[in-house]
Amino acid sequence: MSLARRVLVPAMVAGLAVSAPLTARAQDSSGATPEPAAQAPAAAAEKKPEPFAFADFSWLTGNARTKELPLDTKAFTGEFRADTNFTYSFNKPIDDTISGSSEIFRSGEIQITQLGIGGDFHYENVRGRLMTQFGMYSQTTPRNDASPGRGQWNLDNAYRYLSEAYGGYHWDTLNGVNVDAGIFMSYVGLFSYYQFDNWAYQPSYVSSNTPWFFNGVRIQIFPSDKLKIEPWIINGWQSYGKFNHAPGLGGQVQWRPNGSISILANNYWGTDTLGNPDRKRVHTDDSIQVKYYDEPGAAVSKAAFTFTFDAGCEYGGGVSCSGGTPDSPSQFFLGFMAYHRLWFNKDLFGLTVGGGAINNPGRYLVLIPPINGATAFSGTPYFTASPGDRYKAWDASVTFDYMPSQFVTFRIEGNHRAANVAYFSGEGGVTPPGGNTGPPGSMVPGWAPDLRKAENRMTAALLVKF
Repeated sequence: MSLARRVLVPAMVAGLAVSAPLTARAQDSSGATPEPAAQAPAAAAEKKPEPFAFADFSWLTGNARTKELPLDTKAFTGEFRADTNFTYSFNKPIDDTISGSSEIFRSGEIQITQLGIGGDFHYENVRGRLMTQFGMYSQTTPRNDASPGRGQWNLDNAYRYLSEAYGGYHWDTLNGVNVDAGIFMSYVGLFSYYQFDNWAYQPSYVSSNTPWFFNGVRIQIFPSDKLKIEPWIINGWQSYGKFNHAPGLGGQVQWRPNGSISILANNYWGTDTLGNPDRKRVHTDDSIQVKYYDEPGAAVSKAAFTFTFDAGCEYGGGVSCSGGTPDSPSQFFLGFMAYHRLWFNKDLFGLTVGGGAINNPGRYLVLIPPINGATAFSGTPYFTASPGDRYKAWDASVTFDYMPSQFVTFRIEGNHRAANVAYFSGEGGVTPPGGNTGPPGSMVPGWAPDLRKAENRMTAALLVKF
């Protein structure tokens, strides 16, 4: 057994995991749901504290900073999200297409990344959540999932307008136990799928290139109001269906010992190479967030930082975790990201600086550029993802937020992204003259995409959530 497998497989078994943001009734990583009102004083006295309700965690990245629920009723808490952005790439792609991001997709245009309408249902311990994803997410998220290529019924079309859709049940045992089935957020990579919740618009690769959602079953167990343990039984790595016969297994553990620290561990095992059931994937994703300064009346009102480390590999089916050979190349993932944020003038303004890097031989977690309409299923000969293909990338960003209300953020962000191979859209773009030609991702005689090793961008966004 290779060194990477000896380290990663035990880490997966040890680290069933959880994370997600929390608001009363609204969906978050805790998944906590308000319990029915007690019917007698004795029952009320025995009621245990709700998970993570002992402090204000709205400062966390990945967690909505709203503290009020204007659309709250006894059985339903409504939620509305709007994410509109304008991004300018200094590479000036002629087709306005940005490559290599799961958050930003067009240059020089105003685009709706997501319009979300839905909320949380909660009545007599029965729970459910619905959130739509109209806009760019409805096209860009499904194209990163190759599992619809196995079998029938167009799974990518069936689910493309849903970011969250599940039903479940809550038991009043320990500090709460929930079982949910459907599509739910993963919080692998720390950041939320929804930009309003995050410190930055474009997260680094260990967040952008890891799962935003899972389709399956999660069991949320709260042994105390500071700890959550969440096993998963899911179809696969951010997939609507299964890639092979085996499901994906994993989980999250989240511990918040006080109002200034949040520790998260995510671990995963699955067979996520389409048509290759012998190839196994393991991955661990671990984060810490620390708020080290909090003076509401001072010019600098808060200060906090995050650090995330990811490691994983694939083995079997023609690859190995380490010590690769020409017949079985090493295929692994190593990455980190770190962010530091300051809040000013009673949290009216925010300033975030951060970035990260990855090393992913085999490119199994690299987003396929949309060359000639390429998708994760089609692939493209212009940018291969074969065993032995090298890929290293790094990035840095500066983000400034103006937050005149808890329900709105005006954001300006600058990004620098780079890789050791040509990957980002250049001035010539990634679309053949006259539009996509032939099957998605296929070769076009006499034409080649313009890919560059670096990209600089500016983004302005208006983010609304209530």
